[in-house]
Amino acid sequence: MFKERFSVAYTITGNKKDAYEKARDICLEQTVEIPDSLVPDNFIREHILGKIESFKKIDSNRYRAVISYAVENIGAEFTQLLNTLFGNISIKPGIRLEELILSPRILKNFKGPRFGRNGLRKLLYVRKRPLLCTPLKPLGLSSKELSELAYQLALGGIDIIKDDHGIADQCFSPFEERVRLCAKAVQRANKKTGYSCIYVPNITSHANEIFKKALFAKRHGAGGLMIAPGIVGLDTMRQIAEDDSIGLPIFSHPALQGTYVINKESGISHYALFGQIARLAGADAVIYPNFGGRFSFTREECREIIDGTGAEMGNIKSIFPCPGGGINLRNVPELIRFYGNDVIFLIGGSLFSHNKDLVEACRHFRKIVGDSR
Repeated sequence: MFKERFSVAYTITGNKKDAYEKARDICLEQTVEIPDSLVPDNFIREHILGKIESFKKIDSNRYRAVISYAVENIGAEFTQLLNTLFGNISIKPGIRLEELILSPRILKNFKGPRFGRNGLRKLLYVRKRPLLCTPLKPLGLSSKELSELAYQLALGGIDIIKDDHGIADQCFSPFEERVRLCAKAVQRANKKTGYSCIYVPNITSHANEIFKKALFAKRHGAGGLMIAPGIVGLDTMRQIAEDDSIGLPIFSHPALQGTYVINKESGISHYALFGQIARLAGADAVIYPNFGGRFSFTREECREIIDGTGAEMGNIKSIFPCPGGGINLRNVPELIRFYGNDVIFLIGGSLFSHNKDLVEACRHFRKIVGDSR
């Protein structure tokens, strides 16, 4: 027994008495899962049972409870960590996971992102400016049409050219055909420009196919992989990120994860889900909707994500926030002031509609953020 503990901060909704009872219930529910009267008065009560480390009022109807757990409860499993953080209590209303306060022994169990911010910059040969990303769309284009689009985007200097998340393995654009053509198209453009743009296919798929697709993409020149962990599972993404035979940067897509964050009184905070948990699961960049676009994320919630992607987490690298979902080229200077340079701007529709000459539109995008590498 290490007698080491890690903590989790929760926001609990209710009056003081009810909120404190919910905090006590979390201690039981997330560990022994029996009534307090049945907990043995030995090392189980002393060490295994969750403990309320602090309980503070936020406002008239919300309280912040910091609850600690024994590292032994986790073993070395990411899945059990997630279960302890928010397993059964995710089904109970009025409890929101806000922050992970992980101990050194817990953090050492995880490799986290393979590249992180610095590694991705080195891969793309971009030292300071924001990185640029554009999705291949719309759904329904053939593999050849998508590869022609990828070529133009790379010729214009878009750093990261990725599949739209709805593009998978459809009859009009089969996965293997698309990967071969798009990767070659980007490589051909790079030879002409001297840039180091990468093609990032979407490998979100059946559990028995996702590793095969990752390896196929690696063999055929993909420069990264996009995964929706809300669909395939966070631990699946972690395994792919840690697999040395793959060794590519991972871009986490938020599909199906919105249900965790849109309720202000339940679920998981933007800081924890898109920041801390994404990093533990091996993402090198996390995609999410920017404020002011067609989704409901606020400026404050996007600030939480920025903080979560860069907060101190021992050996776990910082990662890139990658806002998208309706960013307009006109707003990029304002967004640079908000995000700084450690950001990946994901722009699709505004870029495609800016100029009939897509290559020139991309070059204009680069000039906005600073055309230097």
